[in-house]
Amino acid sequence: MQLNEYRQLGNSGLRVAPIALGTMTFGDGVGRNASRADSLRMLELYTKQGGNFIDTANIYNYGESEKIVGEFIRSDRSRYVVGTKYSMGMIEGQPNSGGNHRKNMRESVDASLRRLGTDYIDLYWLHMWEFRTPVAEVMRALDDLVCAGKVLYVAVSDTPAWKITEANTLATCRGWTSFIAMQAEYHLIDRTAERELVPMCRDQNVAIMPWSPLASGLLSGKYGRADLGAPAAADQAAGRKAGLQMAGAINERNLAVVDVVGKIAKQAGATPSQVALAWLLAQAGRPLPIVGARTIEQLTDNLDALQLTLDPAQLTELNEISRIEPGFPNKLYKNKRLRNMLLDRGTTIEGGLPNLYD
Repeated sequence: MQLNEYRQLGNSGLRVAPIALGTMTFGDGVGRNASRADSLRMLELYTKQGGNFIDTANIYNYGESEKIVGEFIRSDRSRYVVGTKYSMGMIEGQPNSGGNHRKNMRESVDASLRRLGTDYIDLYWLHMWEFRTPVAEVMRALDDLVCAGKVLYVAVSDTPAWKITEANTLATCRGWTSFIAMQAEYHLIDRTAERELVPMCRDQNVAIMPWSPLASGLLSGKYGRADLGAPAAADQAAGRKAGLQMAGAINERNLAVVDVVGKIAKQAGATPSQVALAWLLAQAGRPLPIVGARTIEQLTDNLDALQLTLDPAQLTELNEISRIEPGFPNKLYKNKRLRNMLLDRGTTIEGGLPNLYD
């Protein structure tokens, strides 16, 4: 696979690269952030390999990420599919600075357009559902932005499957613009998106875009059993490892997954990051991972995952070590006897049931 083997994005005609470039680290070069110069170099590398899909947000380094992206795309705007987000509060102490409502949406999109230095946004994301604003207000206001030409398509992140379906059903019934893509945490460490979000996307032709596909670096192999337990000092709280430790993510179950990823990486002559991304790219629904990086080396390594194809035995081993309990009612659909009982016994029905849960 190559970055220029473009795919249609959900229920739209928009064509995008199979991996999106995430720019959450683009900013001032402090801590986990890349410098402006390194950020521009990563954008150049991604573009030279055929990439055209850039993901940012107004909250990423409080607008600095959008400014860097805007600086880069300015000379060839039509080449790029740029997505940015709204919802998170940007101004301390202002009650309407955050949220999904029309006021924040309208002010956020205008501010993002200024920072990006463009007159339209290809893909405008609702960053996270806040359960206060009526769904009709959200979808009508997003449609107004499309009608005004400020936004071409809309998408949704970090939202339950039932709420996405409600929003899209209402939009379809009223002739408004629907969500064409969905972002969620989805990787070998956490596959719970497979319970409802992934089947919903497959059924409704909504693009699946996993964020943090390397589980905040855990799947890169940089952490091991020596890192089990809480951080030793409070001043470590700002570090990624300390954050994983405090969240309990560095545990025996997850390290067992990491071990298998590392073993398969050695078999394939690849890196653990490439194996984790290759597994994700091979999943049902053809997910489009959002890959972020702090350095050129990290980005190069991640993009090389496109050259790796895992064999069926390797995919099975990764599926088994990382599997989750499907939960109700999903577990019923995985029961072959019950699936057969839903069909006419003793007859053959072309197609059977759509297998959205495997």
